[in-house]
Amino acid sequence: MSHIVFFLVPGAHLLDLAGPAQVFSTAADFGHPYTLAYVAEQPQVSTAQGLPLVAGLDWPELGPEDLIVVPGWRTVALADAPAIGTASLQVLRDHHARGGTVASVCAGAEALGQAGLLDGRRCTTHHDVQDELALRHPRAVVVRDVLFIADDRVITSAGIASGIDLALHLVATRHGPAVAAQVARDMVVYARRNGHEPQSSAMLRHRSHLDDTVHRAQDLIDARFDQSLPLPTLASAVGVSERTLTRLFSRATGLTPLRYQQTLRLERAQHFISHGATIDAAARSVGFEDPRMLRRLRARTA
Repeated sequence: MSHIVFFLVPGAHLLDLAGPAQVFSTAADFGHPYTLAYVAEQPQVSTAQGLPLVAGLDWPELGPEDLIVVPGWRTVALADAPAIGTASLQVLRDHHARGGTVASVCAGAEALGQAGLLDGRRCTTHHDVQDELALRHPRAVVVRDVLFIADDRVITSAGIASGIDLALHLVATRHGPAVAAQVARDMVVYARRNGHEPQSSAMLRHRSHLDDTVHRAQDLIDARFDQSLPLPTLASAVGVSERTLTRLFSRATGLTPLRYQQTLRLERAQHFISHGATIDAAARSVGFEDPRMLRRLRARTA
């Protein structure tokens, strides 16, 4: 049995907490051994949305298979973060030192920074406070424009909904991607986004619809955007005709399936290029056989 312990700080965002909690709770419903616990430094914790939460004061006994999650809280500046006691910070340090995993959502990265767990590690947080996190914890390597990042059992996420992505990643790491997909499907979370995707990625921008057929097609394209996916193959996989898929896809997203795939490829190629890759190398990495196609797509969006 694995404990998932949420450490609650005053002003916590409900979705920072509820999103990951729902992932692990759903995984437990499918027979995977998780128990959830909620710990704070006071028995009642205020939230940013006004709903008070009740938490325990005592930490359960934790082992290497257990996880501590620090949800974020409402703040304009990390310097104004609620005070976190030295005993709680020591629990975070000790758990990691004993081989456990520690994670944060949004501004919760500040708690990990205060515990010294970000020193020398790559991390991220909500884009509004990334610069301040880097200034407050200069030994941390703050990575911008990603949803979540894992470094030596310290996992930080960008905030709010990205906590769901972080939790699904942990489920996939432990139980395999099929289990994570099962959990996501049960939660009606279609965008199984990985940590390298931008915080405002195409996968997020084109998921604000309710067409299940299109979501299933997008799931397949998202997973295999760097591979050849002929329209007949895609239509057959979701059980409709090519014409029907094209019509539904265009109505739901404003794009054809091919243009959606090209958008994902372009976005990922831009990420590689921004990190020093040549256009030719980036084109090959995302599945373009001819780099000229990537150049043309980049020119259209320039």
